[in-house]
Amino acid sequence: MARNPTETREKLLDAFDTLLDEHGTSGTTLDAVAAKAGVSKGGLLYHFGSKAELIKGSLERLDRLVAEDVEEMKAAGDRLHYYYLETSAEVGTPLDRSLIAAGCLALENDDARAALRKTREAWFDTLNEHLGDADLAMTIQLIGDGMYFNQNFGLSQDEALEHVKRILTRLGL
Repeated sequence: MARNPTETREKLLDAFDTLLDEHGTSGTTLDAVAAKAGVSKGGLLYHFGSKAELIKGSLERLDRLVAEDVEEMKAAGDRLHYYYLETSAEVGTPLDRSLIAAGCLALENDDARAALRKTREAWFDTLNEHLGDADLAMTIQLIGDGMYFNQNFGLSQDEALEHVKRILTRLGL
């Protein structure tokens, strides 16, 4: 087991999130998580005493990653909406893996559904504050959703982001 408890917790959460994506909730057992993380089951139980605690840890990490993403969005200044769209098509990032895990959990878990709602609200609120137009903020968010969906399912078109940027430029954004 890693000597750094935070590092071990993150390895366990990484394993949990990966297994959720690969096998769904039924295939994501404590034994499987421990094995995937390279940690003994006792080590897993030291950090997370149950699957419910793993779920809670995963959703807390999503919340933290979204808060970090919102801060990065704000740091983009006038390009905030472009930052949102550019990062919407990123896959394989810690935030992406957390979103996928929460999506898997949301099929059966009210807390996961609430976490995803909170995520969307945080992004929407940030876009709306920046753009000053709720309809435009929602449109940008929905475009980002489509880009994310297409990227995650291998349907992305290389020119999609450039197309969106050309349209936004024509709209004066």
